[in-house]
Amino acid sequence: MLDKLEAIRERYETVNHELMQPEVMSDMKRFKSLNKELKELGKIVTEYRAYQQVLSNIEGARQVISTEKDEDFREMAKAELDELQPEAERLETVIKDLLIPKDPNDSKDVIMEIRAGAGGDEASLFAGDLQRMYLRFAEKQGWKMELVDAMDGTAGGYKEIVLAVKGEDVYGKLKFESGVHRVQRVPATETQGRIHTSVASIVVMPEAEEFDIELDMNDIRKDLFMSSGPGGQSVNTTYSAVRLTHLPTGIVAQCQDQKSQLKNFDKALQVLRSRIFEIELAKKNEAEGAIRKGMIGSGDRSDKIRTYNYPQGRVTDHRIGYTVHNLPNVMDGNIDDFVEQLRLAESAERLKVGVS
Repeated sequence: MLDKLEAIRERYETVNHELMQPEVMSDMKRFKSLNKELKELGKIVTEYRAYQQVLSNIEGARQVISTEKDEDFREMAKAELDELQPEAERLETVIKDLLIPKDPNDSKDVIMEIRAGAGGDEASLFAGDLQRMYLRFAEKQGWKMELVDAMDGTAGGYKEIVLAVKGEDVYGKLKFESGVHRVQRVPATETQGRIHTSVASIVVMPEAEEFDIELDMNDIRKDLFMSSGPGGQSVNTTYSAVRLTHLPTGIVAQCQDQKSQLKNFDKALQVLRSRIFEIELAKKNEAEGAIRKGMIGSGDRSDKIRTYNYPQGRVTDHRIGYTVHNLPNVMDGNIDDFVEQLRLAESAERLKVGVS
């Protein structure tokens, strides 16, 4: 492991040097790619340096124990050794986890789409609940969530909402949320007290950057329309809302959140690029065979992944059989346990099959 860590440290120094070269700084595509690599390598190098320091201190303590004649010094060295050895084991675990092959898209920002499914108004209300849950989670992570587009439900919530989430390792944590989320509860409109089942589907896509996928603007049709708010009323009297259609694939993206046509265009293009990038990723994963198909976070978006049972206060993730009995806490954005358990399951699978 030490040889591998030393090679990573050397690569870190090389990349750091390259980033300071004028020819790299003038090539934005290469600069962004190297900067991303430096950030990922830096996480490992930081822990490696701490590990080296601990190993050096352990060696020093052992040297004192074996050579020092003063009993007080020897006892101090033994006490220090008792503290250093668990720290060395902790750092080894952290480093081994960092060395597990990662999904190269984990560090990307995401485009998240939440759509109400079966269940009528209750499904739209549930979609709204999920949006608030992810907003709370994003706030706790220090991320930024931006509205791209939304279609309000007739009784509240959303029929569909598209969000951009930006921050550190966003896709790595939110990618497990793609799939069908099911809610079981008594709707506010239910007079007989019967439990209804409704669903909402979530798609989490890594936000594609310009160097991830190249789009020919000649292949994109741009349509303008008036922005509309709840109930269909006009938000403004200018044609600021933008709808983009990728002619070769028929994929459509739109944005009407901003008053500026230019800003709406940029956001719509961001979504369009990410949707096309997701299709390319799916093709790539399929080409790599069955190894990936059973992996956590790469299942079909139509798979039922989680159930929120209000009467029992229970939330269950069906992929890993993990259940918590604190539904209000989960709906307040505390989904860390699910994220961590799913991440551990994915890491174990990647370690087992050697997928990178």
